[in-house]
Amino acid sequence: MNKRKLLAGPYLFWSVSFIIIPLFMVIYYGLTNDNGDFTLKNLAAMATPENLKALGLSLLLSVISTTVCLLLAYPLAMILTNMKVGKSSFIVLMFILPMWVNFLLRTLAWQNLLENNGVINTLLRFLNLPTIDIINTPYAIVLGMVYDFLPFMVLPIYNVLSKIDQNVISAARDLGANSFQTFLKIIFPLSLPGVISGITMVFVPSLTTFVISDLLGGSKVLLIGNVIDQTFTQGSDWHTGSGLSLVLTIFIVASMILVAKYDKEGKGAAF
Repeated sequence: MNKRKLLAGPYLFWSVSFIIIPLFMVIYYGLTNDNGDFTLKNLAAMATPENLKALGLSLLLSVISTTVCLLLAYPLAMILTNMKVGKSSFIVLMFILPMWVNFLLRTLAWQNLLENNGVINTLLRFLNLPTIDIINTPYAIVLGMVYDFLPFMVLPIYNVLSKIDQNVISAARDLGANSFQTFLKIIFPLSLPGVISGITMVFVPSLTTFVISDLLGGSKVLLIGNVIDQTFTQGSDWHTGSGLSLVLTIFIVASMILVAKYDKEGKGAAF
């Protein structure tokens, strides 16, 4: 038993050094001013018109990207389940593989594809077709979010669907339920932990992202993640930046509570 505790030492050191201490630093800076006195001014900075606009746009694009991911991922997960493929199969590996590629590289690839003189527009000009102009728009950001975060929606749903006892589905059909009724009354309720987990895993990073909006939205689209990033890096205002970050943690905590409520047994875990 003592040896097992020793093995947990490196993880404990990592957690304290890079999770707990930074979190306390954000809390400290977010609730104090330059003199170290307690203040709520940094939290109230979110209420400015510019920050509220950025937060509202972030919420809107996050909801849209999460909805699109769900609409794409659920049928995909059902197809994979019906094919009876295992987690080690080549098809499932194709969904995991993009997660192994650097997040920044994947986003840069879409920037090269979508820019005015990029691969897609060059091909369209060659075919004498109208070009697309979505780079530096919210549409490009949503596209980048869906591409980057879709695997995080597919895997939890597939993980839950693959564990549903087929005897339950067969029993429903034997009792006269058609395919739609079986899905509505049996499959979807049983897959709800995976759906909630997937929604959380897509919504939270979509809400807090700033790399995707920087590369695909340019300076024309400002999300709350960009505001926080600029507050830290350009304004060197750790107090305001930390205060804005604390406000965003409300959404993260709410997501964690939602997952804990609907996925008490951890069935929606991606792996």
